[in-house]
Formats: sequence, structure tokens, C-alpha cells
Amino acid sequence: MGRLWAFITRYPFVVIALGVGSVGLLTGSLLDGEFSRWLVTGFAGFVALWQSVGMIQSILRGHWGLDVLAVTAIIATLAVGEYWASLIIVIMLSGGEALEDAASYRAQRELTQLFDQVPQSAHRLEPDGSLVDVPANDIRVGDRLVIRPSEVVPVDGTLASDAGEFDEASLTGESLPVSRSRGDGILSGSLNGSVAVEITATREARDSEYQRIVGLVEEATRSKAPLVRLADRYAVPFTALAYAIAGAAWWISGDPVRFAEVLVVATPCPLLIAAPVAFMGGMSRAAKSGVVIKDAGTLERLSRVKTVAFDKTGTLTHGEPEVSAIEPHAGARSEDELLALVASAEQYSSHVLARAIVDTARSRGLEVTEASRAEEVATHGISADINGSLVLVGKQAFIAESVAGVEKRAIEPGETVVYVAIDDAFAGVIVLKDIIREEAAGILATLPTLGVRRMLVVSGDSVDTTGHVAGELGLAEFHGECLPSDKVRIVQGLSPSAVMMVGDGVNDAPVLAAADVGVALGAKGSTAASESADVVILVDNVGVVADAVDIGKRTIRIALQSIWLGIIMSVGLMLVAAFGFLPAVVGALMQEVVDLVAILGALRAVRSPRTTRGSSAGVQLSREQRARA
Repeated sequence: MGRLWAFITRYPFVVIALGVGSVGLLTGSLLDGEFSRWLVTGFAGFVALWQSVGMIQSILRGHWGLDVLAVTAIIATLAVGEYWASLIIVIMLSGGEALEDAASYRAQRELTQLFDQVPQSAHRLEPDGSLVDVPANDIRVGDRLVIRPSEVVPVDGTLASDAGEFDEASLTGESLPVSRSRGDGILSGSLNGSVAVEITATREARDSEYQRIVGLVEEATRSKAPLVRLADRYAVPFTALAYAIAGAAWWISGDPVRFAEVLVVATPCPLLIAAPVAFMGGMSRAAKSGVVIKDAGTLERLSRVKTVAFDKTGTLTHGEPEVSAIEPHAGARSEDELLALVASAEQYSSHVLARAIVDTARSRGLEVTEASRAEEVATHGISADINGSLVLVGKQAFIAESVAGVEKRAIEPGETVVYVAIDDAFAGVIVLKDIIREEAAGILATLPTLGVRRMLVVSGDSVDTTGHVAGELGLAEFHGECLPSDKVRIVQGLSPSAVMMVGDGVNDAPVLAAADVGVALGAKGSTAASESADVVILVDNVGVVADAVDIGKRTIRIALQSIWLGIIMSVGLMLVAAFGFLPAVVGALMQEVVDLVAILGALRAVRSPRTTRGSSAGVQLSREQRARA
């Protein structure tokens, strides 16, 4: 009952029109039909007058819309006594909004699903061991929360239980559950598996990943693309053509009914509905792939992208150093022994290189031992006592100050070397580098198939390192040692073709805003980059950028196809009506069929396009190539 009342209050003209039609049919069958004729004619005339007010206001503002045809069709059918056809047109016009809403709901189902899953409460574990249900907005950093089976994680946190399994499909598009261990990060919006787990909150609800995604989606659904108003571009020529065919039919036949019959099938609902439905469908399809397109206008710009510029660190590379070589000095210790001692010292350092070394040691199953003493020398290195041995780890100069015989290791572009001394003797080096993403080569092979003609790297890293990475990926054009202002200047100079910039860091925020389409890798990237970008990739996979381009092109193609399909069908029906083969009532019903065909055509944008993700398409780097990089 509540849904019925909501429909009545939202679409009153639809309900009244159906009521008038029902009363007219009933009285027409019981009486002589005069009452039903006046009832339907009066109601249709009122609607025509009501629509005319808005139409005249638009014309005075210099805006010619497609409502001119609809109003003319109602007046013309009433003038020649085809009042039932007038009522069908009124139902079609008043029901057009309901039809569009229904189609849009189907098109943006993936988007609205995000809103439905926003957690409203959480189970907080109190210090005394009791469990209290609290609103999600009351959770504070450090709170211990219990996530029951099949519940959505309310805030970002770390897993406090030994292990857990989570479905992250609503965040990343990954269909398979992922396993997490104690201490691993857990994103809000993840769906817990079949076993209850405990997490420790690391962010409040308003700052958590899921709320950020929902905010982006809300912004996207409020937007309106230029192509949504594409129907207005066709308004004048389509109206002129309809009047020309209707006028010619009247003039040749001498029958004014022909004029009304032509205009009945010229009503413009397909043009008004097809584009918005296609755009919502495209944005929904993108969200399911882990891509949030902030505004619908970005879809049109995505379809025109011819040049793509990539940041290097964190975009084409992982952005996090990895251990690429362990080189003990003079064979004094094995690689594992050296790595275990260095990791035991580095666990007390906050440096990004230290984290990489510790992670590598643990991934090899090596024991990371507690130190009896550890002291970090800022920007230089660390000194620690590990099982009675003095371990020094850091830059070459820092180690050379304490021990003799430190040999400088030659490095290639992109490499960083950590020097090690143990018990006052040079012990060797550990080499780290930022590894090229596995899917990077795939996207560079895929984008040209989507119409991209030019690709380049724009990075703040050294020219040698930038060139090395570009060369490994087969890109001849690159720019290194770029400040944020340099990146903006370079990208703006790539016009007039539509330019996409892909980045992930805070320093990428200005250039992402300056590009025609700014794409931020938001899975690990900065909030500043995500806020300034037009497209946010929620998965840690730069290859999904190709999906975004493909979805943009496909959405525009489907929108135009649906619009032209409606126009062609309407023109065909107008020609049939012009020769007197399509009565007004039948023509009005046929126009409804045209509406449905155009909408169903636009809903194709919801379906999955061909797979273009760089992780699964094109040419990927081999293990040997990644090692060399």
C-alpha cells in the first residue's frame, strides 16, 4: 500500500490520465459516448495548456525543446476529434518520467547497491568483555569490534583474530573471497565470511574507505552529462522534419487528420530517455569493475581520449621497493643469514626500505629476532645488537664511518642499495628496486586498440630511472625530474587531442585536475589525488584504466545508437502515417513501442564490455623482464 501511495504522489498525472481513460471507457459503453468525449477532451486540453506554459517560457529563453511536438500533437488530435489518441499521448508524456525512472533504476543498480550496504551499527567489545551495539558513527580509532558471519565491516581496521575470509566484491570487483591474517588491513564495506572475527578500528566511519566510495558515487549520480541533453541538438531539425512531413501529408491528401496522425508518431520520448539511461548504465557497469566515474560528462570525454600520460611511481610501478638481490661479502654468510640479521635490525626503523626488507624476510620464513638494543640515526641508518652481534645497516657513508673495506656497489636506474656491517666487518649489501607492475605492459598493448595514439611517462623521478622504466615497457616518450607544475605544463601541451593523465600521489593532484580526464589509482593512492580526479580506480590494478576507456566509448556508442534508432523508427512511422495507413490511436500505441525499443537499446550499456583489463589482456611482462626492470 505504501508503494502504491508513493507512486500516486510521485506521478499524479499518470494516475489521473489512467483514471480519466477508465471512466471514459466505462461511460462510453454504458451511455452514448458524449460524456466520455468531453471528459477526455477536457483533460487532454488541460494537459496541453499546462505543457504550453512551460514550452512558451523555454522558447522565450531561446530554448527550443522537443515538447513543442508533443503539445502540437495533443492539440492536433483534439482538433480532428481523435481524443483517444490525445489521451494516449498524455499518458505517454506523463508516464515518460516513470518509465525513465524505472529504466534508470535498472541501469544504476550497481551504484545504488553501494548505498544499501552502508553499515549503520557495529558490535563494540568493551574492556569488561561485554558486547555493545553502537552506531557506526560512534566508533573511534582503537575500538575492538566483533564482525559476525555475513556482516559488512563498518570501518577500516586491522584483523585482530588469527585469520578471516572476506568478500571485497563491492569494493574491488574481485568475485572470489580473500583470506586475511592477523595484523592485515581490513577495508570497510568488506563482507565477512562464515566465521566471526575481531578487528581493531584504524579509522572512524566518516574517514573509512567505504564511506569515501559512497561519497564519490553520490557525486556521480547527481551529475548530468552534456550528451544527456543531446536530444536538444536534434530538437529543431527533428521538429522541422515532423512538421514538414505532416504538412505535406495534409496538403497532398487535403485531410487534416493526416497532419494529426503524423505528429502522433513524432512524439520525442526516445530522444529524451535513451541518453540518460545509457549513461547511468555505463556508470553502473564501471562501478562493478571497480571504477568510479565521478560525473557522467567524463564518459563522453573518455570516449574521445587519444593521448594517455602515466605517472611512474605507484602507477606503472608498484610504488613500493622490493628486495631484488642479496649479496653477502666474500661469502662470509649465506643470503638468508644476512637477510635475517638485517631484518631483525630494520624492524625498529620506520623507513620504507626497512619495511620492504622485513616483509621479504618474513615471506621467506626467516626468524626476525628481537634486539637487545636498537638506535636509528635519522636519514643514515640503524645500529642494533642482535644475539650478541652488532649490526649496522644504512647508507655507504654511514657504514664506512665504522668499518673498513666497504665496497661501493654499482647500481642500475631505479635501484637502491642498503649496506651492512656485522661485528665491525663489512658484511655485504641488499639491493632494492621499485618493480614494474605485472599488468603495465598489458594496458600499453590494449590502449592502442581503443583508439589511443600517443602514450608517455611523466615522472618526478630521475631521468635515468624514468627512461629505464619507459624503455622496459616500450615507450619512447618520457619526461623525468618533473615538479607538479612541470607535469601540468607537459599535459596541457599535449592538446588538442583529449588527454588522460593516470597517477596516484599527492603530487599528481594538480595534473589530474588539469587533464581532460584525470584517473587516480585510489586503492593505495592519496585522498588528494582521488578528489581532484575524474575517475577513481578502486582496485590496485592500473590495467583497469583500459576498462574505463572501453566503457566510455561503448556507452557513448550505445547512447547514440539508441537515439538514432528512435529517430529512424519515428520517421518511418511518420511516413507510413502520411500515406494514411496508420490511424491516430494505433500510431500513439506504436510510439510506445518505439519508446520501449529505445530504452531496451540504451540498457545494453549495463552489460559487460569485452575484457580489456591490463592484467588479462595484451602483452604482459615475463618474470625475467620484471627482474631486469
